[in-house]
Amino acid sequence: MFRLTFLMLSVLLSLSNAQPLKYPEARKSGQKDVYFGTTVDDPYRWLEDGTTTETKAWVESQVNLSESYLSQIPYRQQIHGLIEGCMNYPRYASPFREGGYYYFYKNDGLQNQSVLYRQKGLDGKTELFMDPNAFSEDGTVGLRSLNFSKDGSKLAYGISRGGSDWNEIFVLDTKTKKKYRDSIAWVKFSGAVWYGNGFYYSRYDAPAADGKTYSEKNKNHKVYYHILGTEQSQDRCFYSDTSSLIFNSVSISDDQMIMFLYKSGRGKGNQLFYRKIKGGKKDFTPLNSDMNFQYSVIDNDGDNLIVYTNIDAPNGRVISVNIANPVKIVSKDLIPEQDFVLDNVSAAGGKLFVTYMKDVKHKVYVYDYRGIYEREIELPGPGTVSGFSGKKDEKEVFYTFTSFTHPNTIYKYTIKTGASELFRASDVKFNPDNYTTEQVFYNSKDGTKVPMFIVYKKGIKFDGTNPALLYAYGGFNVALNPAFSASRIPWLDMGGVFAMANLRGGSEYGEKWHEAGMLLKKQNVFDDFISAAEYLIEKKYTSSPRLAMHGGSNGGLLVGAVMCQRPELFGVAIPEVGVMDMLRYHKFTIGWNWASEYGTSDDETNFRNLYGYSPLHNLKKGVKYPSTLLTTADRDDRVVPAHSFKFAARLQEQHGGENPVLIRIDTKSGHGSSSTAKAIDKTADIYSFILYNMKYAPKFEKGN
Repeated sequence: MFRLTFLMLSVLLSLSNAQPLKYPEARKSGQKDVYFGTTVDDPYRWLEDGTTTETKAWVESQVNLSESYLSQIPYRQQIHGLIEGCMNYPRYASPFREGGYYYFYKNDGLQNQSVLYRQKGLDGKTELFMDPNAFSEDGTVGLRSLNFSKDGSKLAYGISRGGSDWNEIFVLDTKTKKKYRDSIAWVKFSGAVWYGNGFYYSRYDAPAADGKTYSEKNKNHKVYYHILGTEQSQDRCFYSDTSSLIFNSVSISDDQMIMFLYKSGRGKGNQLFYRKIKGGKKDFTPLNSDMNFQYSVIDNDGDNLIVYTNIDAPNGRVISVNIANPVKIVSKDLIPEQDFVLDNVSAAGGKLFVTYMKDVKHKVYVYDYRGIYEREIELPGPGTVSGFSGKKDEKEVFYTFTSFTHPNTIYKYTIKTGASELFRASDVKFNPDNYTTEQVFYNSKDGTKVPMFIVYKKGIKFDGTNPALLYAYGGFNVALNPAFSASRIPWLDMGGVFAMANLRGGSEYGEKWHEAGMLLKKQNVFDDFISAAEYLIEKKYTSSPRLAMHGGSNGGLLVGAVMCQRPELFGVAIPEVGVMDMLRYHKFTIGWNWASEYGTSDDETNFRNLYGYSPLHNLKKGVKYPSTLLTTADRDDRVVPAHSFKFAARLQEQHGGENPVLIRIDTKSGHGSSSTAKAIDKTADIYSFILYNMKYAPKFEKGN
């Protein structure tokens, strides 16, 4: 390893000669709103409409400015090449069995979309089944859902164009690989549930306004039944709700005897209903009365449902629910709540595979359908596991293990013996012995202990000069678990430290941990993040000028809020697809679904809370903010680009320092990158921007 002297000099020279950026002019309107006696300016409201000539011109100017700035970074292409090289290895997903075949995804390395293959038996000849890379010339159309019929003879598959949440469903004959003429549009958050000679699916009405496909508020989520071989216009509306702001979906038990209806969107959980398909009541019977708790059917054994829930169990439990008598439903604990979090339950081969999370690391135990413990599955080490799902007659099941320094590895578990064996290892050019992962526990502002993982290359000196990237999320009951990322290898090899903090608001320690970071307690999340940064600085992993913060979606909100509250603590900020306008987030696409997490400005108490931390509304004139690169995409219909547009315009106006404030706006991409190429481009730009603004000359291996 060595520092490239010429490169260092060119970096320092270009920085010293840098001129203050001239930002595109953004018109300020006189838009004002009054919330409970408080007048709030919203001068960039016009940027919410992405269809106008004015907005398009502003976007184009911002794109040109950002590209001009990024193109001057002398090692941008070199970093891009390093990331591309690290990601160029075969990547596999666990196989699954359908209709006499084992299907699996594989990406040769740099393919924009993973390809679906199949084979007869685990030792059979592999054949290409479906290649999503052929869906479009630029690789931005992806395969998003697979739903096989009961006998595996037909496949309903959903595709997404440009990373949007909108899906279109097509049907394939799995024997001949020929498409049926069926085409189902305007599907969101739904696959296909096969029954009889067709399938159920959930959709919205087509957007009413021209050009509002990716921003219009999504209302009236309805369940339809489609008969194979017919036009979508003939589909029967099976279920709709009088409340327009709710998600509705159905599933059917593996024995085809019971149908379940899930309703969510107005609380932190869901409602679960059931009805027997044959011999039962036509109407659905509720298993619970509201959406305050989670209910999920894992499997059934006749009239006995095996259900995950967190009611009266913040860490989660598994219950058995007998529905033989609809007048008196009887439930009992099958696997009681434990001291640590029940992270996942799945079924295969007549067994329950229960994954617990203890201090953000997984443990897996096997139970039978009576709730009797059988064994623990020994994992390769501390890390994250997924899989263990299959049919009741499976003889083996597959799972994937990963950690920060353990590339994704697939194992085969034999149900009868309980033995695990390596099925497929990753062939990535990465030596885990060269890297170290620490887990530390630091004190937040109120004394709460918060876990954080810190990853770096061995031999690094902790003298406060290292570039460090602090990543977090902190919300929606989502845990950040240890996982390998090939695109992170260059960051570590260039001398960077990667830190991931497990803030309150997530599921790391159950529902109580989640509740401690939502609604009126959201400030705890920001305090946890700030304390993580202070810990990294205090222990000399880095220093403020060399510390970058990064988060996406709700994590983008986190970065935006923290840069307003503690602008001096960080050198660089990367708010990715962030929720930046907390007073109007619920007016776009599915933003209304986040009300249980944030509250809305329609309520006075919640308005006061939101207004107190909303990134857009807490920028102050003349403050020197960190070097900032916002990222968004034109087809992000989850957190609409208007959030980032308005925040960028206001930050460029208010910012008092010379640090750059740029917005990177991708095309034909959504809430996540729509292709491998786009993901590599974005990551390279983020790393380049961070290091360039830290005035840090990256370390490169000889020959790179």
